Amino acid sequence: MSNILCIGAGYVGGPTMAMIAKNCPEHKITVVDINQERIDCWNSDDLPIYEPGLLDVVRLARGRNLFFQTDVAQAITDAEIIFVSVNTPTKMFGEGAGKAADLQFWEKTARDILDNCRKPNVIVVEKSTLPVRTAEAMAKIFQLGKSSTKFSVVSNPEFLAEGTAIEDLTNPDRVLIGGEQNEIGRKAAETVAELYAHWVPRENILLTNVWSSELSKLVANAMLAQRVSSINSISALCERTEADIEEVSKAIGMDTRIGAKFLEASIGFGGSCFSKDILHLSYLCEYYGLPEAADYWASVVHINEWQINRFFQKILHEQFDTLAGKTITMLGFAFKQDTGDTRDSPAIQLCKKLLGEHAKVRIHDPKALENARIDLKEMQGDVSFEEDVYKALEGAHVLALVTQWAEYRELDFERIYNKMVKPAFVFDGRNHLEHEKLFEIGFNVFPLGKAPLKQV
Repeated sequence: MSNILCIGAGYVGGPTMAMIAKNCPEHKITVVDINQERIDCWNSDDLPIYEPGLLDVVRLARGRNLFFQTDVAQAITDAEIIFVSVNTPTKMFGEGAGKAADLQFWEKTARDILDNCRKPNVIVVEKSTLPVRTAEAMAKIFQLGKSSTKFSVVSNPEFLAEGTAIEDLTNPDRVLIGGEQNEIGRKAAETVAELYAHWVPRENILLTNVWSSELSKLVANAMLAQRVSSINSISALCERTEADIEEVSKAIGMDTRIGAKFLEASIGFGGSCFSKDILHLSYLCEYYGLPEAADYWASVVHINEWQINRFFQKILHEQFDTLAGKTITMLGFAFKQDTGDTRDSPAIQLCKKLLGEHAKVRIHDPKALENARIDLKEMQGDVSFEEDVYKALEGAHVLALVTQWAEYRELDFERIYNKMVKPAFVFDGRNHLEHEKLFEIGFNVFPLGKAPLKQV
């Protein structure tokens, strides 16, 4: 039995360790975090994150070989394999502000490991999304420190999509493990690979060098976000012509060289990774003297911001260029469906813009209301949070759909229409609703990338 530790009990660390514990019952898995409230939630049935299927996996292993605690130092002492899954937000000060990663939490964790490790050989696995060559920096901290422990640093980036994390962990497209290109490094990478091999086919486990592993994570997210921004830019063109973005997306998605994924027009992407990773990649290009490449990747984020503003401008324009005193109900606040995560959600910027026009904003989301309250607590203006979706829409001038929750398609829209101010407007930021039916009820409907359905 090996003692495996994960430092960080967030969206990556918690689900990943739960899956390893489920499939590797011979190993003891401990997850630590300095946030006592978060750990208490992991030790209950009210988990700190919403993820379909996660509770079942946690229940299976918790108390058997999966444990959650706050004593970081003690857990490090006993660990033979340490996964590092701490927050690495974008740096908002000094050199690289707005683009580079803020590594202060990562460095503190590395030094905590150095100070507390007691095992003769320890493998440290970076799970956090980190800039290229971070593993090298971590190795230097360990090498220069006073410790009898011999450390091996391995890169194992996550490729989880929130809302489908359990499926992604159960049947991953690939597991990427980067090790130092020497005998010790290759052995460490193979040790980590053996954990995943309990349930992942060996042909889906890719061993690379450390730098390739680190860069692959940034590039994967950048390429996916690029597809979103590309189709969103075309949605604007479709609205100026007689093209239909869904028809265009279907046509190009049937090209096997392109594929259909991430070609749905939307209000914009969000989440903890896309913008951050693209900006990291842009900064990396700048650092190595590639300004044209840096500008190219930064433009992916700029298009995303433009799309959010375009959605807002459409609402403003169709409301006769005044929103003061009008009630705008936002359906959804999470950055995507099937998660309570609101980090970098387009809803935050949209809400800010609406409040700037003195609109009254009501927010409904089945899983993200508490996070929405936190995100908007410093924002000035008339904001309310409603548990009841019908109450949220009563007396509203505008319904703005931001998150494509399945339950929103099942709402009684005739009931909603009768309670809204007339003329009633629907702005569908995900092309999620049945627009023709809404129009037949009496709504003015504004999809993305296609002609609006106006009553007058």
